[in-house]
Amino acid sequence: MQLQMEAMDLQRDIANARPQLVESLSHAPEWLLAKAKHFLPHMDPSHVDGIADHKKKVSLLLDMLEGAGPTIWKQFIQCVCMECSLPMDLEVLLLSASGEGNLNQKQEAFAEASAQSPPSQPSGLERRRHGSNSPANGKESKQQRLDSAERYRRLVITSTCQKYGNKRAAGPAVLGQAQPPAFSQAFVNLVIRQSKASRLKERADKPREDSTGMQEAEECVDTAVKISDLFESIVSSGTTRIILLFGKPGMGKTMLMHRLCQKWAEGALHQFLFTFLFEFRQLNLISRKLTLKELLFDLLLQPEDSPEAVFHHLLENARRILFIFDGLDEFVGNIGHPSSSCVSPAFHRPMSISELFANLCFGKLLPGCTVLVTSRPKKLPDFLLSRAEPLVEIWGFDHEKVEEYASHYFHHHPFKEQAVAHLKNNSKLLSMCFIPALCCIVCACLEYLLMKRLVKVELPQTMTQFYIKMLLIFISKQQTEGSVSEDMQLSHHRLAILGLCDLALKGLEEKKIVFYVNDIPEHVKEFASLHGLLTVFEVKASGSLPEAGHAFVHLSLQEFFAALGLMINHAVDGNCLKKKFSLKSKWTLKNEARTEFMENFHLFLSGLSSKGCRTFLALLAEQNQAWVRDKQAAILQSLRKLAATNLTGPKIIELCHCTYETQDLELAQHVGSQLNFKYEFRNFRLTPLDVSALVFVINSGHDLTHLDFAGCPMELDCLEVLASCKNIEHLSFRSRKYGDEFAAALSKSLLKIKSLKTLELTGGNITALGLTGLAQVFPNCLQLEEINLQDNRLRDQEMGKMIEMFSKVEKLKKIDLSHNDISVKSVLTLAKGAITCPNVTELHIRKDTVMIYFSGQSRTTPRLPNLRRREKKKENAAQIRNVKLRLQDCSLDSQDAVEIAALLRDCSHLSEVDLSGNQLGDEGCRELLESLPKVCISKQLDVSNNQISVDGVCCLLNAVNTCLNVVELEASLRHQTAILKFIGDKEFASTHSRDTSLSVDQPSGDESQKSVVSRKIRLTDSGFPTQDLDKLCTVLKKCNSVSELDLSNNSLGDQGVRKLVELLPELKALSSLKLSGNQISLSAVFCLAQCLAALEHIKSIDISLGNAQSVHLTFWESASDTSRSAGRLVAHPQHLAKDHRFCLRECTMDPQDMDRLCQILGECAGLTELELSRNALSDQSIERLLISLPRLHSLKLLSIRNNKFSPNCTLLLANSLNLCERIREVDIRSSENAFLHLARRIESQETSCRLTDCGIGQNEVEEFCKILEQCDRLAEVDLSGNQLGNEGLRRLLARLLQMHISRLLNLSRNKISQDGVLHLINTLSTCSNISEVQVSLCSKATSLIKFTREDEPRKILRLTECNFQSEHLPKLFSLLQKCTNLTEYISTNNNMATRAVEDLLRALRKSLGTLRISIEEPWVCDESIASLLQMAVQPHGNVTEIMILKDKGLLRVGVRFPCRTEKMESVVSRLNQCGLEAKHIDLLQRVIEKCSQLQELSWSHIDLNKAEEAILANALLPLPALRKFELTFSSFTTSGMGHLIAGLQKCHAIEELNLGSLELDDTAILMLVPGLHKMPLLKRLILNNNSIGNKGCSHLAEALKNAHQMEEINLSHNKIECAGLEKIATFLPEMQNLKRVNLSSNSIGPAGGEMLVEALAHCGHIEELILSRNQLGDKTAAKLSLSLPRMCHLKILHLQSNNIGSLGGTQLTQALVECPQLEEISLSENSFGEGGIRSLSERLPCFTQLRKIDLKFCGISDGVSKHLALGFSHCPIIEDIILSWNSLGDEGALELARVLPTMAMLRLLDLDKNCIAARGAKTLAEALAKCCGIQVIRLWSNPVPKDVEESLTKQDARLQFSFF
Repeated sequence: MQLQMEAMDLQRDIANARPQLVESLSHAPEWLLAKAKHFLPHMDPSHVDGIADHKKKVSLLLDMLEGAGPTIWKQFIQCVCMECSLPMDLEVLLLSASGEGNLNQKQEAFAEASAQSPPSQPSGLERRRHGSNSPANGKESKQQRLDSAERYRRLVITSTCQKYGNKRAAGPAVLGQAQPPAFSQAFVNLVIRQSKASRLKERADKPREDSTGMQEAEECVDTAVKISDLFESIVSSGTTRIILLFGKPGMGKTMLMHRLCQKWAEGALHQFLFTFLFEFRQLNLISRKLTLKELLFDLLLQPEDSPEAVFHHLLENARRILFIFDGLDEFVGNIGHPSSSCVSPAFHRPMSISELFANLCFGKLLPGCTVLVTSRPKKLPDFLLSRAEPLVEIWGFDHEKVEEYASHYFHHHPFKEQAVAHLKNNSKLLSMCFIPALCCIVCACLEYLLMKRLVKVELPQTMTQFYIKMLLIFISKQQTEGSVSEDMQLSHHRLAILGLCDLALKGLEEKKIVFYVNDIPEHVKEFASLHGLLTVFEVKASGSLPEAGHAFVHLSLQEFFAALGLMINHAVDGNCLKKKFSLKSKWTLKNEARTEFMENFHLFLSGLSSKGCRTFLALLAEQNQAWVRDKQAAILQSLRKLAATNLTGPKIIELCHCTYETQDLELAQHVGSQLNFKYEFRNFRLTPLDVSALVFVINSGHDLTHLDFAGCPMELDCLEVLASCKNIEHLSFRSRKYGDEFAAALSKSLLKIKSLKTLELTGGNITALGLTGLAQVFPNCLQLEEINLQDNRLRDQEMGKMIEMFSKVEKLKKIDLSHNDISVKSVLTLAKGAITCPNVTELHIRKDTVMIYFSGQSRTTPRLPNLRRREKKKENAAQIRNVKLRLQDCSLDSQDAVEIAALLRDCSHLSEVDLSGNQLGDEGCRELLESLPKVCISKQLDVSNNQISVDGVCCLLNAVNTCLNVVELEASLRHQTAILKFIGDKEFASTHSRDTSLSVDQPSGDESQKSVVSRKIRLTDSGFPTQDLDKLCTVLKKCNSVSELDLSNNSLGDQGVRKLVELLPELKALSSLKLSGNQISLSAVFCLAQCLAALEHIKSIDISLGNAQSVHLTFWESASDTSRSAGRLVAHPQHLAKDHRFCLRECTMDPQDMDRLCQILGECAGLTELELSRNALSDQSIERLLISLPRLHSLKLLSIRNNKFSPNCTLLLANSLNLCERIREVDIRSSENAFLHLARRIESQETSCRLTDCGIGQNEVEEFCKILEQCDRLAEVDLSGNQLGNEGLRRLLARLLQMHISRLLNLSRNKISQDGVLHLINTLSTCSNISEVQVSLCSKATSLIKFTREDEPRKILRLTECNFQSEHLPKLFSLLQKCTNLTEYISTNNNMATRAVEDLLRALRKSLGTLRISIEEPWVCDESIASLLQMAVQPHGNVTEIMILKDKGLLRVGVRFPCRTEKMESVVSRLNQCGLEAKHIDLLQRVIEKCSQLQELSWSHIDLNKAEEAILANALLPLPALRKFELTFSSFTTSGMGHLIAGLQKCHAIEELNLGSLELDDTAILMLVPGLHKMPLLKRLILNNNSIGNKGCSHLAEALKNAHQMEEINLSHNKIECAGLEKIATFLPEMQNLKRVNLSSNSIGPAGGEMLVEALAHCGHIEELILSRNQLGDKTAAKLSLSLPRMCHLKILHLQSNNIGSLGGTQLTQALVECPQLEEISLSENSFGEGGIRSLSERLPCFTQLRKIDLKFCGISDGVSKHLALGFSHCPIIEDIILSWNSLGDEGALELARVLPTMAMLRLLDLDKNCIAARGAKTLAEALAKCCGIQVIRLWSNPVPKDVEESLTKQDARLQFSFF
């Protein structure tokens, strides 16, 4: 019975260990097979030979051995234990189960087994080392090893208890003195959270950066754990496990490791047989290489005996060993991957500390052990992060832990409750206490203060101040004498403190935190040890005797003393301190080696820079506070600079900590302003202390801020701290970590954040429970406008309450409930709630998107005393509210349509309903549409993508008829589009009332109401079959009020188009019909063309049969519509004549087709425009067309575009002038575009012929000349850009007399040379009706001949860059001598030298009259005045004008013939007055002789010497006939101004004086005044671009008070202010002849402007008023508007850039109508606004003389473009319109294009720098083809693609897209 029981026990125990036994023996299957054959000699091995899987083979062999009986099984187990190396726990279990306790029995069994067993050893298992070869000795040796290991284990436990047991304090580091026993035995657990390595790895890669991605961060959800939980998953897998525990400084990592060792020693961690703790601060002292055994035994604890046996035992039981490495961040070595050459390193190979650590972590030493590593969150080895699992972070204390710690700390004091309450009630102190090390310091300080029984306990505010207070308290506690002041105590211990500071700083600089006795001066050691600032411990270097080591009780304390040392060190100045301030280097250096021991160093430096530390620092430094303040300023300045950099979340927090430590409010305000009051924090943990520092910075300013926390773990206590922030406007939390508990805590804090407008709680785990708590506090958040609850855990059942809950929030505007769990039921529930809730404005649901918008207005309004006012207010509120209901992609089907229709009927204030993307089908849509007449929707209903068919489309069309306020239908079966648009109730009512008021005999009923609203139907991309087309036409026939019908892309074909054409007479209100993309042919084209004759209300037909077919018909308003429009301004009166336009593009037509088309069009009486584009018309087709032109009686424009013409066809088109007498212009461009402009009637109008770039050469000249000779009314001929050459030009000019050209012949760009130029010059003498020849051989190659009436005396020759050579000059001079009627000769850069010019001047002469000669050559700039004067007197005749402009290289001489010579006596008299040297006498004599009749003298950019000044002042200015003198941009000698002034005093007959740009100041003006007094005939005074100020203006006013003949005053670009202007304004009313005033670009403000315009009101003859670029403002504009009615002769008004706004602009434009003579207006660079521009537009028709208007940079947009374009069209002679630098887009371009053909005189339209894209540019190009008078449309810097620019420029060169 006993044997049976033992067998059962053995079977049960072995069964429990069976998996582990199989795992161990699977490494030696051959050994096991041999043993099985030994114990089972009759076993058949074939059963296992074929099994490849070792574990299956071992399991089968074990089954065989176990099945052989208990005896054999027991013997086998004992054999396994003796021969195999098994894990210790498995071996103990097997030995116990096999009866190993009876040693004799075991020995006998083992001896028997050993004697019979084969000599082989198990493969893969290490053979046991026995002390003897006998079995008994081997077994005894094993037992001895086990006993030695057990003794070593107990020795380790004892040592651990001594170090970390109950006799030592197990809480955070105790500073200052030993604590009471009760406290020492207490340990407060820390808050620990487990995460994944990815977050810390990301932080390690960028140690000071936060990640912007949320996806990875969301995977790192932290979970609260206990430290013991980290070891529960330890399994015997043989894989080394790494646990990484990190935390910020002071969180209690080291103390937790001590606690862990203590708990292991007490038996709590039964998983581990051994626990070894290493501190990296001590490992730093080991420099030589060690073996693993030396690391364990020499550094920690030596075994009492058998170290080899113990070490071997450790190797065998590696999976039950825990290694703790504390403080990896303090290790100074570099840790990398183990050497790849040592795949399995020998246990006895010496290695460095870093190698030992790496090999342990990689499992190459003691595989299967557990390695626990602690560190600060700094840069860690990559392999550690990748292999660490789990990753654990110490969060320190929370609210409860702080209270627990304080209760333990103060439990022996009577003031315990007071102390705990003090901490709980002070949020700043409580935030600090969440860091355990700081909590200890706070409690120590609080204890000291409470023991003093002070009336008011005031604790420090910052960490630095607490450390200072701690130091003072520790010193005070050791004070044995009477009460001594803190100052005296500091002075007494000053040297020791300085020594301690030096020790700390030197240690940080040398990366040293453990100090030997020799490192510390004795007095420092005594002081530090006495006050508990240094700890003493045993340091064992390998192979050496233990020594005493010292270290600061905490690394932060060492950092504090190091910072203190810098601040009080006399050798450290401000610059040195800035370099030591390590915060910036922490952020910028990727390698943290320089700052790894300085985590808090910058905080202490910042804290020591506070005002509160000055006295403390001054005492220690023995300096005054000014010295301390200078050092503190260096730190504060560094912090200011850091705030200006681009900072991420962690950096912002660090900067806020530093700022908080300074307690400097001014610095905090600066930091907040530099951060732009927007803070974003991503994926890093925030502590309450972090938030407290952040709140300090935010609260220091007055601006509202945005806070955004994404993926940031934080304690709930952070929210309590955040509640103290008064300036939060936007608060956002995004993380899965935030659930109901977080929501509950947040709800308590929200009430305190009074300024909160936006709250975001997204990506969380908030359910209805958490939301309910929040919803209860939301109504009390009085400023809350937006709530975002996206991506939480809200369910269906909560959705019904959402709207009701949030409707109570007074100012709420938006709620986002997207990405929560909702169903169709929830959708309808929310819809019902939105409709019934009075302040909901929009519900938007689309798949997972749920948005609810509110009006943001309180439902409760104050009670009004008057009942009528209250009722009116309610009525207005009802009118304002409009609800948008968007239920998109919500899986709503036809069954839900009934409920939806009911909801819609119950709501009387819907603006938009969007049901797109559902599954309503035809049935559901019918249900909705049938109820539509009872539904009030003001904007649109969208039922797109609802699986509708043709029946659904018909339902939609019926809705257009049945629902009175439907204005537009957009539907497409292919795209599943179905949208109904409505006119609002208010608009519908007003339209209906207007219609009824205008019609007396209006029929009653629905028909009259239907005619009120014009409707649009867009039914496209539906592909209707024939049977459905009939059904569709039946419904469309009823839509008689439709104004726009679009049936594009429906595959209608020719037959379908014919059916629709039959409907047109019924559609009376139709204004547009589109039939594009319907696969029609030429047959349908003819059918549509016939409509022009059959239906007179058709406006245009535009057809394109290209790849993308386009058909568009437009219609004129019907007679009834026109009558309703009576009284309104008619944009285009000619439209009442029912003009028609037909356009056909990309349609191939042969001559027969052309005949038929012309025959059809000939029946249309009102066809005014015919366009044929890209039709590849042949010469024959074009000829048929031209022959038919006389039959098209109303045609105004024929356009043939993009059609390549042959030379014969080009001449054929030109000859149309002779075929049809109504043609007034033929314009052919580039041989592919032709435009024929026709008059309505045959009149004697001038005609023009333009053949540009058509390749016409000398061979075509004869034929072309014949055509032109037949035109007797020819005004202009343009042959520019052809191939005439010199010969072709000669042939053409030879027949010029036979042509009757009356205005212009343009022969530019025809490849002519100097010989051709001479041909052109010759025409001046051969053709009497030529008034001007202009030739240029430059890049422009201009060649123009202008004609005039025969009695016109003017003849001008302009030659530019003709580059005449010597052989050409004689011919030129000969031709010029024949031109005896020449009035002006202008030569510009013709390569003529001075000698040639002199010959030219002598060659030019005429019998009677004046001749002006202008020579512009580069050498003129370098010639002296004397030389130029010598040249000027060369012509025959009297010189009347000399102009020298050196900046342009221009010499101009006016000569009058015949010549009259002056008497010699007069000449000699003047020579004597000049006083010149003899060398100038001959020149002066010649000048005086020739210039006796000089009237005009103009010099510019002249540098006069003394002789030239004398000639000017004494010879030229006193000439009696001089009427005009100009001297600009010139310089004088010192005495030159005096000579000039003296000369001017002799100009008694002067009428025009121009002294502009001479830098004349007030003093020069004072000198000029006497001369002005002697100019009684002065009419024009120009002093622009000088430096005239108020004084000069006053002098000038005195000189002009009697200038009654004055017509023009120009004082622009000076420095005149209001004071100076006041003097001028005083005398202006006396100048009754004044016509032009220019005071632009001065400093005239509103006051001066008002005085000026008031004075000008008395000048009745003012024609030009230029006041640009001043600061007149609205007041002056208003004053000017009152004065304008008295300026009836005003022609030019410039008010550019005068800061005139909408008010002043409106008043000004209203008054401009009183100036009917206005020709030019410049209002650019003013901000008139839309109101001012609209006011101007309305009054433009009054300006019948307007030629130019400049509205550049006026903010003009498409909104006013229609009004502006309409106004321009009523200016009959306008030539230039400048609208550049505005915001006009394609719509604005379209409006301008519509009116361009009506402006016959327009030459320039400037649209540079607007927003016109390709569509707008193409529209302008189309309109430009109809405008022969426009010279250029500028479109530079508009968003037009380059390819479009090139295409349009090629089409018409008048479109300019370049700046130049």
